Amino acid sequence: MSASAVRIRGLTKTFGTGDSAVHALRGVDLDALYGQATYLVGPSGCGKTTLISIIAGLLHRDGGELEVLGTDHATFRAGQLTRWRSENVGFIFQAFNLIPQLTVAENVAVPLVIRGESRRRAVAKAEELLEKVGLGGRAKAKPTKLSGGQQQRVAIARSLVHDPRILVCDEPTSALDAQTGRRVMDLITAVAHGPDRAVIVVTHDDRIFHLADRVVHMNDGTVTKVEVKG
Repeated sequence: MSASAVRIRGLTKTFGTGDSAVHALRGVDLDALYGQATYLVGPSGCGKTTLISIIAGLLHRDGGELEVLGTDHATFRAGQLTRWRSENVGFIFQAFNLIPQLTVAENVAVPLVIRGESRRRAVAKAEELLEKVGLGGRAKAKPTKLSGGQQQRVAIARSLVHDPRILVCDEPTSALDAQTGRRVMDLITAVAHGPDRAVIVVTHDDRIFHLADRVVHMNDGTVTKVEVKG
């Protein structure tokens, strides 16, 4: 069996306090293995997005054990988590989070520029990846000139441009037709099956379930079942 890129035991997260408290995660156990795509499925509000946000270092946990790429986020000092995330994590946001003042290529290049690469080299690599997601001709356009599906492909390209070791995806095909969705999922799956890498996908899209290596079912802040494919 492959080693765990992500190992979680008893993870908890609560938003708010008192009577208004929302217990988003209630003791989650999870393993996401190197060389595999792990899909998180379940009803809206069951904790899937909260879970991947903690894995990516965007949220802090309340309790439990968390190890990502051999490291516990809690051991990082101020600023170290941001640097670790920029070097190791790609995140496909459901809301896209594109910068309207930048061109499509510049948006995709942002992770490389943050990492210290020259703007020229970063944009050139971004343009190569835009070709792979079918947007080579829109590199110089502004995001506001694109459809929702095109913006989603830009967000996917941005998440892949710096070759992340962990890729977390929140509904990556929600705005895409079947053909385009398959194209981008082929890219995402290729990342998952690369050496020393792992992908975690939150999805309701049963068209892509067959691409998963493991399907983790969640409900009410807990893992209820794990299916291992193949």
